[in-house]
Amino acid sequence: MLTAKEFCVSAEITHATLTAWVEAGWISPRQTSGGWRLSKIDLARARLILDLNGPMGVNDEGIAVVLHLLDQVHGLRRALRGANASYRQVTITSTNRTVTRRSGQRSNRGDT
Repeated sequence: MLTAKEFCVSAEITHATLTAWVEAGWISPRQTSGGWRLSKIDLARARLILDLNGPMGVNDEGIAVVLHLLDQVHGLRRALRGANASYRQVTITSTNRTVTRRSGQRSNRGDT
């Protein structure tokens, strides 16, 4: 985690810019007793904002839309990973039950 000062140096922005982005909801630092703490994800997001605002010429409203869509994509990816993990667990459990039943059937045949 980076302090606000470290973040601003790494992102090559002013503290006023960081504050404006936080107020706009574009960056969400964690508040600690020592001030804001920002992650590498926040830093990547800041670099995206700079690219959108600079070379790409996207205005503030467009940046807000892009960031919102990006957040939705990441949320959907998390949900999909969770669904895949649940599906795999159900499949493994189901397979284990089938193997157990089949093993039991085989031993019953041997007993007859």
